[in-house]
Amino acid sequence: MLYRTLGRTGFTVSEIGFGCASYWGKPRFSERRAIGLVHQALDLGVTVFDTGASYSAGEAEPRLGRALKGRDASSLVISTKAGTFHAGRGRIGRDFTPAGVVRSAEASLANLGLDALPVLQLHGPARSDLTAELLAALAGLKARGLVRSLGLNSFDPVVLEHAIGLGVFDVMMVDYNVLRPERAPLIARAVKAGLGVLAGMPLAMGHTGLKVARIGDLQDVWYAARGLVRHRREVKAGVAFSFLHRRSDITGSQAALAYVLGDPNVASAVIGTTRPAHLAENVQASGVALPADLHAQIVRTQAAVA
Repeated sequence: MLYRTLGRTGFTVSEIGFGCASYWGKPRFSERRAIGLVHQALDLGVTVFDTGASYSAGEAEPRLGRALKGRDASSLVISTKAGTFHAGRGRIGRDFTPAGVVRSAEASLANLGLDALPVLQLHGPARSDLTAELLAALAGLKARGLVRSLGLNSFDPVVLEHAIGLGVFDVMMVDYNVLRPERAPLIARAVKAGLGVLAGMPLAMGHTGLKVARIGDLQDVWYAARGLVRHRREVKAGVAFSFLHRRSDITGSQAALAYVLGDPNVASAVIGTTRPAHLAENVQASGVALPADLHAQIVRTQAAVA
């Protein structure tokens, strides 16, 4: 595993991070298997673990806390999110009030078994949510020593551009993959401003390999249904990139990760998985250079589907 600097945070992070969310955090997915994946990631050198208060119907964050119990977390960069919460019956609630975000951060500390959160990210705020009062509350969490660095996770370029200019945030998490090359200039501006960048969805949710058409287990059904309901555009665009999975010198997942990590402005690519073999395959992408001909084919395809 290779490591990179996370902006001005002072943290050094693994090129591959582990996302503790989605099916991984759900009670129907065996806790033994879920914790085993975290321990495997630790053994493979992963230091970034990303979760959120609302993930997996509120179950992911405390599950990660149980997985880390008894482990030395001093060198880990645990990132969680505030501003959204599980509202019951599959609904996500929003609370970006200063009191709500502080309350969420304090609950996250208890769930994760930490004295301080290495990274606290606002989860999908609107620009109007980023009030002076909220920014002051975030600064207060830092001043109290409960949060070491502040971040923002958004897929809205307008919000991200605004956040970069505020001078408050240390970390930005953005969807960046072969289907989202337009994020690169924004990422470069964030890094120039001193922020560290985490790439979310670096595997494009498996859509380049038509994951929605490969059903082998219960979690496959869950991911396929989510993709078809929420990400139809990505599913359709992903078909054009199926060539990533036809190489003998690199797997499709490794190629997708090598593309993202080929951008030196990305500190860590955060993947999610429920399979040990998939985790091991992804970690092996650290330090892999994308073959020049494959990179050229990706760029041509991006232009064609734009």
